[in-house]
Amino acid sequence: MSVAKKLAGQTAVYGISSIVGRVLSYLLVPIYTSRFAAAEYGIVTALYAYVSFLNVVFTYGMETAYFRFANRPDTDRKALYSQVLSLLLISSVVLSGLLALLATPLMNLMHLPPGHERYAVWIALILGLDAMAAIPFARLRLENKARKFATIRLVNILLTVGLNLFFLVLCPDVLAGKYLPGLQSILAPLYDPSIGVGYVFLSNLAASALTLLLLWRELTDFRFRLDLPALKPMLRYAYPLMLMGLAGMVNETLDRILLGSWLPQGFYPGKTNLAAVGIYGACYKLSIFMSLVIQAFRYAAEPFFFSQSTNKNSPATFALILKWFTICCALIFVLISVNIEDFSLLFLRRPEYREGIVVVPVLLLANLFLGMYYNLSVWFKLTDKTYFGTYIGFGGALLTIALNFLLIPLLGYMGSALTTLACYFSMAAICWWLGNRHFPVPYPIFRLGLWLALAIGLVAVSWYTPVAGYWLRHLFHLVLCAAFAGLVYLVEIRGRRAALVS
Repeated sequence: MSVAKKLAGQTAVYGISSIVGRVLSYLLVPIYTSRFAAAEYGIVTALYAYVSFLNVVFTYGMETAYFRFANRPDTDRKALYSQVLSLLLISSVVLSGLLALLATPLMNLMHLPPGHERYAVWIALILGLDAMAAIPFARLRLENKARKFATIRLVNILLTVGLNLFFLVLCPDVLAGKYLPGLQSILAPLYDPSIGVGYVFLSNLAASALTLLLLWRELTDFRFRLDLPALKPMLRYAYPLMLMGLAGMVNETLDRILLGSWLPQGFYPGKTNLAAVGIYGACYKLSIFMSLVIQAFRYAAEPFFFSQSTNKNSPATFALILKWFTICCALIFVLISVNIEDFSLLFLRRPEYREGIVVVPVLLLANLFLGMYYNLSVWFKLTDKTYFGTYIGFGGALLTIALNFLLIPLLGYMGSALTTLACYFSMAAICWWLGNRHFPVPYPIFRLGLWLALAIGLVAVSWYTPVAGYWLRHLFHLVLCAAFAGLVYLVEIRGRRAALVS
């Protein structure tokens, strides 16, 4: 249990930067939509959609490969670090240079308006800088320096938000004479109105550059070494992870792209397809609470799993971690789903968005299974059979496309939500089945199934049991949440203690 507590503590530290970053980025959306026309903000949305795929290409699975090979016996970690960082430095410069040189044709290929090629150049620099920082960040995780990792991430986030507020709110308002007229002479040389939405990218670029400066100790603590024959085993290990990452991006983002194309016109009376996509996208944001936990867990778990790979008790440890991860996520699922009205009022300010909250429990459950998949995937990473992850990821991508094609015309955005659930559940189930054959771990699958069934049952009771009165309804929901937490305590904590004593 002590190793699980250690992992939980590190997850909490990593989670600070993830939670703050997601929350602050969410709070920036109202600023963007109030300052820019829809067409302008569409440029930001389109470019960052491509960034999610290009980030995978720029790091090509080398973070996980670094963890794996650094934990092998007799590995010279310092030499390995220098080799991997040298390789990423070269590839980042080459890839960023290519993107910058091809800015014009790429913008045309993405059907974005001309005159914004500099945005593509700034995006290329952001991708390169972030890729260069990936291995120093991985080293901090490997060395269990969670606090430094989280601190640098937080500084990056705060600078991004601060620069957005400075260039998008303070400068235009002051120069327009709305307030603080004494600052006009100072801000005028710093602000160019023609850049407009480009300040979103420039803010990100400045934050990425500062991140490299804050990682200066890790960046200078290496010697440029490039031995490609020595790196070949790592590249063979990493490239399936890159393909798996690209497939994962399909599973994560493609539904919002396909919904607008495959939804029949007039499916939702009085609403355009674009409005339906907006409702679904806004409601998708409410599943952020589950994805935050998963992201924080992944930061801490990946190096932890590799560090335990040579321990004879590691299968039991992995089983224990999956159990508590699933139970904690099930509790989050219950808390948010039974109180969805309160969460929707807090985050979905306009009533039209709240029409889609029915998809939120489905998406929360989908993300829970995604988190289980990340736990279960440890077997193919520890056995160097990462190609299985590629097969599973691409299988999920094909399922995502097929089910969206079938369900969107029938169920609208609920079809997209159910597709996401089916995809992540299938990936977790297949990963568990294959892992049982190649790297047996005594996961308490039946027990976890019962906890999930109980969680889903409590959510269903809350949704389909009408309770009149605001306070009485909230008391009822509180009782349901307390019932789940109480049963977990009685069965998994108190019950286990009693069994150990006896």
